[in-house]
Amino acid sequence: MRQLPQSILFCCDHNAVRSPMAEGIMKKFYGTGTYVQSVGVTNDMEIDGFAIAVCQELDVELSRHRSRSFDEMEQWGDDLSSFDLVVALSPASQRRALELTRYYHLTVEYWQILDPTGLGETRDAKLASYRQTRDQIARHLIDHWGQPTRVQ
Repeated sequence: MRQLPQSILFCCDHNAVRSPMAEGIMKKFYGTGTYVQSVGVTNDMEIDGFAIAVCQELDVELSRHRSRSFDEMEQWGDDLSSFDLVVALSPASQRRALELTRYYHLTVEYWQILDPTGLGETRDAKLASYRQTRDQIARHLIDHWGQPTRVQ
């Protein structure tokens, strides 16, 4: 079990499903002692309704999340070098994070997390795919930092 980082950045392709889920679940599990943010390679999508729904089942609120890209993050003053750990949840975001961090001594990890978008024909099947993604993220968090310290 590792010690929680001071700051962590989750990234994926669009900052609409996987990285916002990871950000929200991390905050729910471990509180505000760690600065947690999320970004995408692009921000061409709003937060996904299915991601909101399956996270709400864990009492994790995502409906107010605003998607942002790596470029916007830097424009808004969040310097990549200020994060202790970058966790990439997609191959494209891993490449982008590695490109951006080659000038900093920064740890970039890749977690292979299912992209549930486009999976499932029915609403129930789609929700099942999103739950699978949510549960993969939760498992990775627990494997890294132990049982949640803040679950009500």
